[in-house]
Amino acid sequence: MESPEDLCFTEEGCSHDIILEKQLFRSKVLESHVQLACSLHYCAFPLNGNELCIWNNGDSPAHHQPLHLVGHHHSITALAFGSKINPLLVCSASYDYVIVWNLDECTKKVLQGLMPRGIVIGTLLGMVLYVRFSPDDQAVAVCAGNRIYMLSAKNEAILAELEGHLAPVTAAEFCTWERNMLISVSEDRSFKVWDYCTGLLIYQSSVLTVFPLLSLFIDEENKQIITGCADGQLWIFSLLSEHHYRCVVHINLNKEQEKFYSKTGKSRQQLDQIQKFSKLHSPSDMRPEETVETTLPVLRIEHCDQSVNLGKEENFLPAVNARCLWIGSSTGLFIINLANFELEAVLHYKDYSGLSIQFAGSCTLMRKAVNGKVFCLLTSMFENMIALLEINLAALMRCQQNDFLLYGKEKRLSVFASCSLLPNSPLCTESFKKESNKPTNKKKLGIKGTLKDQSLVFHSKIKSSGYTAAPQMTMFSPKTILKKNSKLSQCKSSCKRKNKEYPLENSPPTKSETQISVTNKPTSIRCIQYSGDGELLACGLADKSLLVFNSNLTGTPAVFSGHDGAINSVGWSHDKKWLVSASEDRTLRIWSVRSREPALFLGKEMFHKSVRFAQFYYIDTFILLCCGAEFHLLNCYLDMSKDDQKRYKQKSICKSVQKFPMASTVEITSLSAINDFYSYIILTAGSNRALEVFDLNAGCSAAVIPDAHSRSVHQICQNEGSAFSTQPLEAYNLFMTAAIGDGIKLWDLRTLRCERRFQGHINRCHPCGIAISPCGQFIACGSEDKSAYIYEMRTSTFSHKLAGHTESVINVAFNPSSPQLTTATLDGKLQLFLP
Repeated sequence: MESPEDLCFTEEGCSHDIILEKQLFRSKVLESHVQLACSLHYCAFPLNGNELCIWNNGDSPAHHQPLHLVGHHHSITALAFGSKINPLLVCSASYDYVIVWNLDECTKKVLQGLMPRGIVIGTLLGMVLYVRFSPDDQAVAVCAGNRIYMLSAKNEAILAELEGHLAPVTAAEFCTWERNMLISVSEDRSFKVWDYCTGLLIYQSSVLTVFPLLSLFIDEENKQIITGCADGQLWIFSLLSEHHYRCVVHINLNKEQEKFYSKTGKSRQQLDQIQKFSKLHSPSDMRPEETVETTLPVLRIEHCDQSVNLGKEENFLPAVNARCLWIGSSTGLFIINLANFELEAVLHYKDYSGLSIQFAGSCTLMRKAVNGKVFCLLTSMFENMIALLEINLAALMRCQQNDFLLYGKEKRLSVFASCSLLPNSPLCTESFKKESNKPTNKKKLGIKGTLKDQSLVFHSKIKSSGYTAAPQMTMFSPKTILKKNSKLSQCKSSCKRKNKEYPLENSPPTKSETQISVTNKPTSIRCIQYSGDGELLACGLADKSLLVFNSNLTGTPAVFSGHDGAINSVGWSHDKKWLVSASEDRTLRIWSVRSREPALFLGKEMFHKSVRFAQFYYIDTFILLCCGAEFHLLNCYLDMSKDDQKRYKQKSICKSVQKFPMASTVEITSLSAINDFYSYIILTAGSNRALEVFDLNAGCSAAVIPDAHSRSVHQICQNEGSAFSTQPLEAYNLFMTAAIGDGIKLWDLRTLRCERRFQGHINRCHPCGIAISPCGQFIACGSEDKSAYIYEMRTSTFSHKLAGHTESVINVAFNPSSPQLTTATLDGKLQLFLP
């Protein structure tokens, strides 16, 4: 045993003891691949092969002598502490015996000068790789070879024998909320779920990977299991009965590490400086650093206690305070966030040359932090050493998240307009409405005279050609006889009440009520959006047409025709009088909802590429649109009046205020802004996979998030709420992004951090749409398996799967006034769902 060496570093104003090697033990044999154990106050590890060493983590000098327990003849390969504190049990296993020790009794016997003895509960079971106590400490699961033995913790008795794995079982854990349930992983690359009382196999997974599974962890809060393999990959599966053990997410630790360093490039430089500092001050007997190419085998998965106080900065880091896990590997420790499945911190052993162990063969960590410190027990992969490390979690997080903290303090981005407009702001442009109030003659304004509805021939004695007369016959009368749904009409009548608020306690809309085809032949529905009052639904189709339905999808839709290409986007004005549509024909049109005629037409001479997205902005003051690598801010005055002699000439006026290029991208793939209240923030996504935030009050880019997804974002969806619901102010700073093959991510504008990731739906080819419910509790998304999915905002796996569609669901929309969800498919069908 050697004296501890304190490692203290100073980094740009933050001086903290990040890691401390508390104790170093030297063994006579190599203890590289064994199961180690840590409890709240004790650590257990094998020493000299067949000795069990118990170390008390207390700071009292009296506790600096370990407790040695002897009883095995062969090398100890697995250790585990009991679930209860009083009495505290520890189980040790070797090829010859499985022994349970009572630490209180053993300590008393040692103080009396007697030899402590444990209870042998198993004999000659084979090579034991893992042991685990049951939640009540009455039984012990022993993984020996391809079998799992359920042994009594009080005497030598085999309660059950679980057979089924085709290779050695590497880990097993008890499910605390399901009685008699045990989960195991094996080198056969699968996991199994058992009823350990009856010995029955409940579920068997398929082969997950080509590498053996090494570790297992049960997340009791989310009711999930996490398993890791020898190649640095993690899988999370849901244990909820209705989820049928589905995979929630697959994580590649190597890729996440690369993304972490790309996001925190400055932090990586700081770690390099630490390493150089450590080399300069390392003891003379330390060996020079060796460059070894390694993988990241997942040796241990453990809960990370985030109750430590990070100081005033924690208000800017909601993701850091989420539930996290320690991932122990051969080269270092990782902290991974269970909400967004991204790394929060990385600690490599080689970055601290004062540590005696650079490559670990085994690893275990303490579940709870003591005074902000976490103990980690390591065994060396190549040398006969065991090290006890003390990690200052707050210092580690503060050091590696320093860039985010400083950025959050400086920028303070918010979707709300918190200050008045700057004098040189692009939003200070004078409105055309003010110009229209100037005194002008009637002819210039296009105001009609006193004679109304005149024929085109103005002589009183000549009979009119009849162009103004009403039609004498109905040319087209579609079938509109639909079965009236009492539940649907009741829902619509209730939402028409002005004082009726959106129900916050309702379950999500999951029951199919109506399904219609928008055209006679299959036509892709490119975009859908509800009006602000929830009464109308606009749909843009691939056949160049724009349709407006009643929100209950009954009656004949209003047709808006004029585009010569597929409709890319459609948006409502705040006053529900206008529709803006953008098309592949490089045109933009603003339509009057009442007359169904275009009030403004912007043609190909203005846009060099197709307009990907267009919307009203700043409570209908401006129009936002993206074309190519820039987005345009337009100021428009809409006038539907017509000159009798020049009816072809539009009287609406449009002026380009400013163009904003997105940095380092070829094309803007998505754009989003709030129109329901005054906001200066514009969100853009580019083909370079980045997100960029623009502040139009300052008229410049405010922030860039590189590599937001593994592929370019095809939709940004902000949490706008609605006029019928109220959410906390902080919730409006949340927004979602979706990318093909990379799921959905939830972001916080204040920190520009991904707070949660949602996976489970299928999105490999088509850009499937997303939507947030007006109450802010649910997320809907399309999927290519002919279903729509609903996620709850606080969980990463879907809660409902809405089947019954005939093709891929590519667009979804929530009704802002009532709990309704409309889905749109690739073959041109709309489907309405109610709670």
